[in-house]
Amino acid sequence: MALVILRCVLLMVAAGLSFQLVQSSVIPKEPAWLVWSGFVGLMGLSVLVILADVLMPRKKIDTISAVYFGLIIGLFLTYVLRMALSPVLPASAPIRPYVETALAMILSYTCISLLLQTKDDFRFIIPYVEFAREVKGGKPYVLDTSVVIDGRIADVMETHALDSQLIMPRFVISELQAIADSSDRLRRSRGRRGLDVLNRMRSNPDVDLKIYDNELPEFAGQPVDLKLVLLAKHLGSRVVTNDYNLNKVAKLHGVAVVNLNDLANALKPACLPGEHLELRIVKPGEEAGQGVGYLDDGTMVVVEGGRERLNQHVRITVTSVLQTSAGRMIFGRFEMVTRPAATGAHAAESSATS
Repeated sequence: MALVILRCVLLMVAAGLSFQLVQSSVIPKEPAWLVWSGFVGLMGLSVLVILADVLMPRKKIDTISAVYFGLIIGLFLTYVLRMALSPVLPASAPIRPYVETALAMILSYTCISLLLQTKDDFRFIIPYVEFAREVKGGKPYVLDTSVVIDGRIADVMETHALDSQLIMPRFVISELQAIADSSDRLRRSRGRRGLDVLNRMRSNPDVDLKIYDNELPEFAGQPVDLKLVLLAKHLGSRVVTNDYNLNKVAKLHGVAVVNLNDLANALKPACLPGEHLELRIVKPGEEAGQGVGYLDDGTMVVVEGGRERLNQHVRITVTSVLQTSAGRMIFGRFEMVTRPAATGAHAAESSATS
């Protein structure tokens, strides 16, 4: 409603100004079409401004502020230099207007460009009023190379479970590109997968992904992992990674870490002692009489009394669950065979697979 009222006020002001323009001596009264062209032109200009406002509903306040303050600073510096040039170029010099215009143009461009490139690195504060960049959601996430290659971060963001901004440093993209250009086929496919995941998140309008181009002075000579930690500390953000060593380094520097492996383990269905599971025994265990099978999500299950039931589908009773940094292990006791072992060629194939 406030915007509708504002636009109506703009149209009324434009109509009043157009009427005054028609009544003044600025526009000749003859021919008559010239008078009406001035009226229609001013009203059309106001309508175009309103249409541009309607067609661009999402405006970036940081960009508008950078242009606004850049123009103010540039014009102020032009005024100062104009006074400084007075002894050299008197007001009567014919070249003086051109020099002043060139100075205003260059200084305004330089100030606007500087503010646009550094708008995320400073805050403009007036007593009791603070103009700061507001980041969507909570603290932003700085992405590691491993988590981009893994690809699950894109699936997590598409679920709308997280609404924080994702920050992708330029040096991580360079590392991904170097991996994608590797002569090793496996590394090359991993690097290309990481770049595909980035493009997938970049094309999703619901994902706020920002490429961070700035190089901090403390980055000089540091490896990529330490650069990530320093950047997260500088931005007050969190690191998203699958790298166990990076996890430890970040915690030493007091930087919060989100490990996708820990997140995946936390989201796995809980198995309580006494519950029943069905699985296939695929290999013998380390201890006597033990067999090992896996659930659909990859969780390893150690079955007491399962060594003699290789390649058979069995039913077990859960006895205990062990949660480790490498994942979760389930221990169970054999109850009964639900499907006998395959015979003939199928058994040979199953043994080869195991």
